Amino acid sequence: MAESRGWPGALSGVRGGILKISLILAALYLVVSLLPHVFEVADYRQFPVIGSRVLVWCLAQGHLMFAGFVLGVPIFALIAEVMGVVLKSERYDGLAKDFTRLLAMSYTITATLGALLLVALVALYPRFVAHMEKVFDPTWGFYVAVIFGEALFAYLYWYTWDLLQGSRKGWHVFLGVMVNVLAIGILVITNAWTGYMMTPGGVEGTELAITVTSRFDAFVNYAWMPLNIHRMLANVCFGGAIVGAYAAFRFLAATDDEERANYDWMGYIGSFIAVAAFIPLPFAGYYLGLEIYSYSQQMGVSMMGGSFAQLWILQAILIGSLFLAINLYLWLAMGRIPGGERYRKYQAPVLVVLATGLAVWATPHTIIATFAEMKAMGAAHHPRLGVLGLMSAKNTAVNLMIIATFITFMLYRRGNKRATSAFAVPGNWIQGVAFVAVVVGIVWIGIYGYFVPAAVRVGLSKYQPLMVGGFMVLFLAIEGPAYRGAKSLGEIRWGQMPRISQYVLFFLAVTFTWLMGLMGYIRSGIRQHWHVYQVMRDTSEGAYIPTHGFATMVVSIIVIIFFLFVSMVFALAMRSELRERRAS
Repeated sequence: MAESRGWPGALSGVRGGILKISLILAALYLVVSLLPHVFEVADYRQFPVIGSRVLVWCLAQGHLMFAGFVLGVPIFALIAEVMGVVLKSERYDGLAKDFTRLLAMSYTITATLGALLLVALVALYPRFVAHMEKVFDPTWGFYVAVIFGEALFAYLYWYTWDLLQGSRKGWHVFLGVMVNVLAIGILVITNAWTGYMMTPGGVEGTELAITVTSRFDAFVNYAWMPLNIHRMLANVCFGGAIVGAYAAFRFLAATDDEERANYDWMGYIGSFIAVAAFIPLPFAGYYLGLEIYSYSQQMGVSMMGGSFAQLWILQAILIGSLFLAINLYLWLAMGRIPGGERYRKYQAPVLVVLATGLAVWATPHTIIATFAEMKAMGAAHHPRLGVLGLMSAKNTAVNLMIIATFITFMLYRRGNKRATSAFAVPGNWIQGVAFVAVVVGIVWIGIYGYFVPAAVRVGLSKYQPLMVGGFMVLFLAIEGPAYRGAKSLGEIRWGQMPRISQYVLFFLAVTFTWLMGLMGYIRSGIRQHWHVYQVMRDTSEGAYIPTHGFATMVVSIIVIIFFLFVSMVFALAMRSELRERRAS
């Protein structure tokens, strides 16, 4: 995408963008049509050097990362634009435009990676593709049409930004709504395919000798809705983190205070979006895990207590590090808020909760130990610390970490305000009582879980996130009237942030991305030697679970390559902005 002048330039830009996507789709159709005539008939084919599985793994994960980015960014670009309209603020409109600018090259990269992924699957896994085609044949054409429609509206959304202003702004908001509606449409279609591979339904028989009894049941499978919720939150979180990293880069490269202040604000908005989506994300993950376990206890046990158990310790360290980084950024950000120093006394208690929660979450139930070490302990479990490896302790720890992070964020929001309403004092008392009650309730459920059967313990654990969610809703409901008309203690000093805060934003982006890659591997790997669980067996050379070291190395390489592409996207966005400034 590039900047345009007037309607002729805008329409020319849209035509160029659509032509680009059309050529990719046409080339994809041509290649896929010719592949069966090029190769001999085979169930599988092997890719040289790295193997078929690693190639498909890299293409699929890279495509998902960019797809997550181009889904997440339009959501909060639209929100920022609507806020600009409601508040009559050009600043929010400019922020939305800066968000959208990052999509300039991302659509092309996403489409290209998707095309390469499909070509790789058709060429290397033709038997699997034949099975999926038999089940989901009606969705292919619709999927391509939705991709084309989203690209059309996305290019219109970008190129008409300066043209659809003033009385025409409503039409531009409509274009943004259509971009998001079609993007969500793409998400729910692909989640049906992914969910079917994990929790198939609507078919009878196995392998290619299947009978499709209900395409609706195949589409709306057990994992479909949990995947929709989890990936929607994850993509918004991921997009916010990448935008925050872009803002951090521009902040560090800024040459004047005005530019530094602008990108400090942009980094705050990006991190705010990431945090807002990150807080409920563990609940969505729990919902997904619960549905997988409900569908197949064997798959659920493999995920949490089998060969993938140790990777959850790594996941705990990553998520715990994200909680620490988010809180660090917020506490650093309070330094630019007049009145923020009032809340420094809460830093130590929050840090204790986060550090303790991370230690509990990262403690395994079964420790990796030598025979001599296990003999000294008397078992594979540590006699005292082993109890911290059970889900009762871990669920309690993560819910307390979420509450601590939420409290930090609310203190940040209060930083430069002093409540003056009559409801402020009773409101604070209600919030305080609710806080104590929910903490006591969470801890009590965690302790009680050790004294009841496993089935009861699993049933009780769902009440912890419900209590946390209810507390947040109550707290926010009170916060509005309590701080309505609050006295300002001064304007936020945007741009006056220590440089380390920007490196925290880089850390958030890289860690979110690495975590996406790791959890994607776990979600896919729990199918073990099945393409479609219990329906179509994987008999290829790569039908085995790799070592954790190999898997994490592949994920790391994918993340590095992804950020090389993202760096290119950043460079193109900066060049586009520079051209726009010169033209004006």
